Amino acid sequence: MSFSHDAVLLIAFGGPTSSEEIRPFIGRVLRGIPVAPERIEEVAHHYEAIGGRSPLNGIIFRQAHALEKMLKGHGIELPVYVGMRHSSPFLRETLARMGAEGVKRALGFILSPHQTEASWERYQKNVAEARAKLGAGAPDVDYCPGWHAHPLFVQALAQQTRWALEKIPVRKRQTTPLVFTAHSVPTPMAAHSPYVDQIQETARLVADRLGHRRWSIAYQSRSGKPGDPWLEPDIGEVLRRLAQEGAGEVIVAPIGFVCDHVEVLFDLDIEARKIAAGLGMRFVRAGSLNDHPTFIQMIADVIEAKLSAISGQSRKDKGHSY
Repeated sequence: MSFSHDAVLLIAFGGPTSSEEIRPFIGRVLRGIPVAPERIEEVAHHYEAIGGRSPLNGIIFRQAHALEKMLKGHGIELPVYVGMRHSSPFLRETLARMGAEGVKRALGFILSPHQTEASWERYQKNVAEARAKLGAGAPDVDYCPGWHAHPLFVQALAQQTRWALEKIPVRKRQTTPLVFTAHSVPTPMAAHSPYVDQIQETARLVADRLGHRRWSIAYQSRSGKPGDPWLEPDIGEVLRRLAQEGAGEVIVAPIGFVCDHVEVLFDLDIEARKIAAGLGMRFVRAGSLNDHPTFIQMIADVIEAKLSAISGQSRKDKGHSY
């Protein structure tokens, strides 16, 4: 079977894979942004606290391997490449390799469920810049559409959250607060994007699928100057409010993240958990999607639908119809 594209490109943020990479990685992330040295050291210590590395890169490669295998099972034999914004393999490295291996046109899949300038437009800009530097040998890159409300994404999140809820005694399960979290961003950025609406829709769909009525949304991992407005409420603030309301347990589901990395393993598993413990509250986190089979199935479904739509448009352009 022939396709309009000859490869898939998974696009992700990246992370340090060793203790030696931590500070250079942070430096790349913060390039051009005035940040106090003590803040850089604080973030470096977060990585050190989770083992001196991020598991993100390895997880993305597992996703790529599982996706390639699943697509092949569906009759779509396309190689799946990985390109990172801030760590190797950098987007430029991957695009150069793709070009050298004969890839002419790739279908990009951005591994961010909710759209802001930072999570979508900037990735596309990074790809365009990398292609410009590589010149004529760089493959063209098209993009899959957003997927924050895809039924299989919702199903995968619900499965992970249900397993967390099952850790709560049955008599308390329906009344235990469920808090969905996503990365905070500056409010001006959020105002010019569908980010908040998409997060709310994802949360509502997951809660509806679970039949869980007591839920809310919190934001986490904010940075920037303390006085700058960012999306709220912060997860710590929400935990304190729930404790005041008498909650003895809380389920936290990071729906804004698709795999384990520092925002999940430190900001939630260490920092938020410590806040909850100080409040006398049991803290249970829903597992990240990582390479969950249903999540991989969702990526494959989005890719297949995009390829089918392009194929259909191509046939119409050539004067054919179904």
